[in-house]
This record gives sequence, structure tokens and C-alpha cells, in this order.
Amino acid sequence: MFFDWLKNRPFNGLQAMTAAAMIGVMIAGAAQAQDAVTKEEEELAANSVTHQMYLDMKLGKLNIHGDNAVVEALVLQRDIPVSYDYIATLMRTPNAFGDGPACIVCHGSNDPAKSYRGMDLSSCEGILRGSTERPSRQIIVPGEPEKSLLVKMLRNNRMPLGVPFFEPVSSEAISKVKAWINDGAKDDETFQQKVLPLFAEEDAFGSETACIECHKSHRDPPSFNEVNLKSYEGIMKGAWSGTRGKEGKPGIPIVVPFDAEASALVQRLTMNRMPPGIDPGSEPNHPNTLLLMQWIEQGAWCK
Repeated sequence: MFFDWLKNRPFNGLQAMTAAAMIGVMIAGAAQAQDAVTKEEEELAANSVTHQMYLDMKLGKLNIHGDNAVVEALVLQRDIPVSYDYIATLMRTPNAFGDGPACIVCHGSNDPAKSYRGMDLSSCEGILRGSTERPSRQIIVPGEPEKSLLVKMLRNNRMPLGVPFFEPVSSEAISKVKAWINDGAKDDETFQQKVLPLFAEEDAFGSETACIECHKSHRDPPSFNEVNLKSYEGIMKGAWSGTRGKEGKPGIPIVVPFDAEASALVQRLTMNRMPPGIDPGSEPNHPNTLLLMQWIEQGAWCK
């Protein structure tokens, strides 16, 4: 990187001499880097993330390109503790997770009359309490970011892609899917005649795109997240069943029998991605989203 910068930079006489000296120092340093790592360096690295970073750089193990990679290499891989102070800053900052208002603009109180869903993201206690408007529910699961509703709403677009933000969530089609799941999600006549056809129907859920245009097999591509909505068996296999099957694991369920609200299928049909108005093509693994997930994985401590 230094040499690329050097190659394209004009120099006067003094600058050229300085650059030559710098190159000499770097070459000498590179030669020393070929030597074995000293015992002292190993001991320092074991007790200091800073020394570990320098050691990794010396050994050529650290190669960073872009913001996401910086967060991954310097924080996530080294399990650096993420403080609640940083999470509080994110909740108060516009565009923290992508283009949009600060989270606390809409979610600043546990009073449903003052805050959407009675959700308070302005305090750690409020985040842990979750939404208070019925049906009340937790929005984070300490230690399990992938299961945390807050993370899902920051990463996942409402489906089908292109559905308007204010599309009703209590439509006849969505009500049929919910009722089927709450009745046990059985492969019965009701499912085959009234539920399954909805996934092949354009505009069934508020978008011109039919669900099966993007979710038609257990391979990705062509099917996003390896979700197959063309059959009962496909739906009940869940997401990533092909990839996880190679590891001897079942797919990630998208339907929880008898519990529509906990089912990812219903959540994706009814929950808009946050912050409101964010571009559906925005990166789901925004650096700040990854840091929020790290905080949750580390226990979601308030101190």
C-alpha cells in the first residue's frame, strides 16, 4: 500500500531523499520480520490485544480492506468487549445502521402512547425489557444475537420484496397464514387449498412479486436463503437446509407450529426493516449491526 502511494506521488529533491531513507528502513524491517518470533513478543501478545495485532501484522496474518473487515479483524475476532455506552450512542445517532432517523426518535419510551410498540431504546433497561404493547415480547436474547428480534429487524427486509412500508399487516392472506400456523401448521386440506396457493400468487401479500419467484428450492442460488415455499415439505425444512444438511444439521425453522408470532415466515411478512425508509439493498451486516450483535453475544451487559 505504501509503495502504491509512493509510486504516484511527485517529490522534490529533499522529499526524494527522505523517501529513499524510508524505503531502506522498511526493507531492513522486512528482513527482520522473516526471523522467528521472539519469546518476548509471544508473551506480550498473550496479554495485550495491541501486541497481538502488531504480531499478526508482522506475520502477515492481518490484511484489512473496508469498514466491515476492520470491525471483523480488530474487534469481533479478538472478542473485544463492546460497552453499552457505545450501544447507547448508536441508538441516538441518525444513520447508525443505514440511512434513516435515530432509533430513539420512534422508540424512546415504554409508554405505547408515546413510543411505537411501547419500546424504549433510550436506556439499557428499556432494551432488555423489550416492547410493552400487546403482544409484549423481548427484542434481544442475551448471548444469542441471531435469535434477537432487534437484530432481525435491522437486517431483514419485509417480504415479498417491494411491499410498501404502510402495507397492512392484518390482510386476509396474512391472517390465513397465521391461523394455519396457530392451528398446528398441518399438511391438511386448509393448507393445500387456502395457504399454499398464496405463495405462488402475485400481489397476495402487497407486492407484485410472488413469494416463489425468490423462494422455490433448497439451493442458493436460485433460491434466497435456500427457502422453498412451493410445498409443505419445503416450508417445514426451513432455511439453509441444504447447506446445514451437509453438516448433519436441520434447516433453520421458519414455522413454529401453534405460534405464528414466533415464526420467521410471519415475521418476514409483517415486519418492516429498520430504520424506516432504509434501502432494501443496504448491507445487512453493517459494521454497527455487527457490533450490536457482539454486545448481545457477550451477554448484553448494561455496564
